[in-house]
Amino acid sequence: MKNGCEDCSCQESGLKKRSYLLTGKPGTNEWIKRSPARAMMRAVGFTDKDFEKPLVTVACPYTNITPCNKHIDALGKIVVEEVEKVGGKSIIFGTPVVTDGETMGMEGMKYSLVSRELIADCIEMMHEAYAADCALTLAGCDKTIPAALIPLARNNSIGLTLYGGSILPGHYKGKDLTIVSTFEAVGAYSAGKISEKDFHEIECKSCPGNGACGGMYTANTMASAIEALGMSLPGSASHPAVDKKNQISKEKRKDCEDSVKALFNLLEKSIRARDIMTKKAFENAITVVQALGGSTNAVLHLLSLAHEAEIDLTIDDFNRIAKRVPLLGNFKPSGEYVMNDLNNIGGVPIVMKMLLDAGLIHGDCLTVTGKTVAENLKSTPKLLKNQKVIASLEKPLAPPEHHIVVLRGSLAPEGAVMKLSGKEMREFHGPARVFECEEDALNAILQSRIQKNDVIVIRFEGPKGGPGMREMLSPSAALMGAGLGRDVALITDGRFSGGTHGIMIAHITPEAQVGGPIALVEEGDMISINLNTKTLDLKISDSALQKRKSRWKAPALKYKRGVLAKYAQLVSSASKGAVTS
Repeated sequence: MKNGCEDCSCQESGLKKRSYLLTGKPGTNEWIKRSPARAMMRAVGFTDKDFEKPLVTVACPYTNITPCNKHIDALGKIVVEEVEKVGGKSIIFGTPVVTDGETMGMEGMKYSLVSRELIADCIEMMHEAYAADCALTLAGCDKTIPAALIPLARNNSIGLTLYGGSILPGHYKGKDLTIVSTFEAVGAYSAGKISEKDFHEIECKSCPGNGACGGMYTANTMASAIEALGMSLPGSASHPAVDKKNQISKEKRKDCEDSVKALFNLLEKSIRARDIMTKKAFENAITVVQALGGSTNAVLHLLSLAHEAEIDLTIDDFNRIAKRVPLLGNFKPSGEYVMNDLNNIGGVPIVMKMLLDAGLIHGDCLTVTGKTVAENLKSTPKLLKNQKVIASLEKPLAPPEHHIVVLRGSLAPEGAVMKLSGKEMREFHGPARVFECEEDALNAILQSRIQKNDVIVIRFEGPKGGPGMREMLSPSAALMGAGLGRDVALITDGRFSGGTHGIMIAHITPEAQVGGPIALVEEGDMISINLNTKTLDLKISDSALQKRKSRWKAPALKYKRGVLAKYAQLVSSASKGAVTS
């Protein structure tokens, strides 16, 4: 009997590091014991030679209901082919996908953040159950991106992640469109600011093909952050998903090829996730998020990743780093450009090169190329002077501390997160308009029941109280579309989409469900936002607040059974990344 291949280069180079646990090792008693497993694997096409190859898990979060992940199965097939070419054998599998842009504003959105944990657990389960040697995890919409990296960090695996790429912009009346254009059109149409024809055309033309939402929303923010973290290949974050014919782009196809080569280099050198995901690497990621003008969801996801990698990262590190990082990225939703425009001038490496030269990021951090950040950026050219996508450090769009800001105060003693996006607003004071859920607030906006200077309070939307910490893009976009973006503040213990802009504060902790001060706010209470002192305060006396607290009783969790019930019981505070492990 032939016990595997005798001439396999992978065996000679020691790349099959642990998958012998599954297949058995030729010439040992384990080879005999593992015969039943091999028998089943032969049924799906494994051969004698395959049993000597390293096993690679290829996580493929595919679904046909969203453009963010519709093409991920095609990328998975390319990865599998490339793994075969370099002498490996793939185990490809799917994961759940919940897309915010489609579930926004409905009960289904409660499953979005929850899906981050479920996807991560699915990948961990497949990778560990089959004792694979390394992993290549694909990602598309925003929750699949941190989820693709969580299990690698959690188990210190050998692996890397690859972003499926951004959608190309839509076009109408000479303007670039993204999915947020449609959300804001809802408010504009409801306020009588655009015609029914324009409303329909914006809906039809906002999303021209596959790929994740085009602005510097959560998907592109997290793709950029993970590239800066060192866990995906340089340049891959900005490469478009598809070409104008909606076929996999040449750049993304090459990303698949190069990622497989990088993966096998990591395997050969035994470079693991935590060798790369250091405290300095997380500081690089936060710096790039602040510079590009990224989503507030980056706070939640980077805290989660740091927790899994056992790195001491806190919400206050975002303010510490913000003190020295100006806003450079002129991207939607608050700016003019989309991810494809960044790609056209050199992608994330061009920004990291600027930051490295200015001493704002750590050049000695190891990356999945097997090289350091500085080595990766050595041949990166300087930023072109005649472009408007990225501002210079000498003339930034806004000075430091003018993008993501962490606030504390009597309304948020454990912290809250605001995306300032370069706005010069320093203070805002107004009466509270209290809503117990997102839908009620949206109806009030669309029915013109919100006035200038109001502070909309949406509560019981936190990790436990929602559960699932829904994003408030529907009401925030409706405010912008109705022309109230500069005059009304919106605060919540839920989240905001990366597409949100305006006077928006999220992640208020402790959340309402556990008795945080946001649960005690009453209609008409004055609320104060002060960016000079980084505070968010409920302007009532301590005695009045304590009196309300003594009368307050926690409501029952909304779900008694199923995944949402499990999540609500396990999940931590948003100030700690809303983690469940």
